Amino acid sequence: MSRGEGRSLRRVKKWLGLIVLAACGVATTGVIGRVQSEKRLERWTAEQAIPTVRLISPKRGSGKQELVLPGDVQALFEAQIHARVSGYVRNWRHDIGDRVRSGEILATIDAPELEQQIEQARGELAKAESNLQLAKLTSKRWAALRASIAVSQQSVDEKAGDVNAKAAEVTAAQANVDRLKAMEGFTQITAPFAGIVTSRNIDIGALVSVGGSNKELFSVADIHQMRIYVRAPQSFSSQLRVGMKASLKLPQYSDRTFHARVAATSNAISRQSRTLLVQLLADNLDEALLPGSFAEVHFGLPDDPKALRVPVSALLFRGDQVQVAIVGSDKKVALKSVELARDMGSEVEISSGIGPDMRIIDNPPDVIANGDEVEIAQDSADRSSKMKIGRGESKGRTE
Repeated sequence: MSRGEGRSLRRVKKWLGLIVLAACGVATTGVIGRVQSEKRLERWTAEQAIPTVRLISPKRGSGKQELVLPGDVQALFEAQIHARVSGYVRNWRHDIGDRVRSGEILATIDAPELEQQIEQARGELAKAESNLQLAKLTSKRWAALRASIAVSQQSVDEKAGDVNAKAAEVTAAQANVDRLKAMEGFTQITAPFAGIVTSRNIDIGALVSVGGSNKELFSVADIHQMRIYVRAPQSFSSQLRVGMKASLKLPQYSDRTFHARVAATSNAISRQSRTLLVQLLADNLDEALLPGSFAEVHFGLPDDPKALRVPVSALLFRGDQVQVAIVGSDKKVALKSVELARDMGSEVEISSGIGPDMRIIDNPPDVIANGDEVEIAQDSADRSSKMKIGRGESKGRTE
């Protein structure tokens, strides 16, 4: 091999060595970059496994709250009038919708059997009075005979006692006559108070009877003022007081509001429904309110300034408990059981279990548990932007 060929061979080997070293450097740099990218990906994946949540703070009550309950409208006074004597309807003078005065005759009943009973009772009274007169004469004669010792004192006393017995029979017979004459007054059906006839269930010639399941002849209602009955849930019973004002909305008057006030409460909670019966009074001078109507009763309730409100979406229902998820300064979750006071639609009022400074998760995941770590929405956005910047720089270096 000549000297020139040896020099050329050494030059080739040198270049091959440089090429191999460059290749090793490029491979090493690629491996290192790939390892760093994988570590960043693992860190990003771990961070994405932590749920991102949005935090809210409890709000204190402000302004007034409205409680709407179904109400039953009834007349101030309403009477179902039944027959007190049996007989046939001779006539009726008032129909449904008629206004009547107190004591005004509504109908008349013919009661021939009652008339016969009265005649019989008068005969019994006359007989008892005759017997009394005879007993008095007999007692007087026997008392005179006692002076001549013709009769015994025992016999005189018996005749005097007979006078007293006959007098008692007269009194009983007179009472029977008076009772039947009083019953005769019930052949005229009268209005017990001034009002409106709301039902008539008789006609001329109809037979009416006493007792049993006989239907009422008339119904009369006084509607110058109306009673409205509402059953309020137990949780609101302490806030409904006598004198409180309320407004009424009726389906037939969509553009009108009626005003009422709480007149009384039952002061007792029903065992069946756990509600308080509330009675309201409403003036009805134009008679727009009708007995038997359905009404929406709107109560204006003052807020409790100490009560706290949260969205319904923040609640967790676990078994028989209602909970909220609280996030501490270490971003760890703590589940708190709460007591609900009022449901206000999109929000609920909480009476106990949380404080005004607590950070509560809105729309918490169903599987969230005590001690879970979470990412707060704002912090997550900052972290994501940083991750994007970091990955962009890494990509530029790799290229």
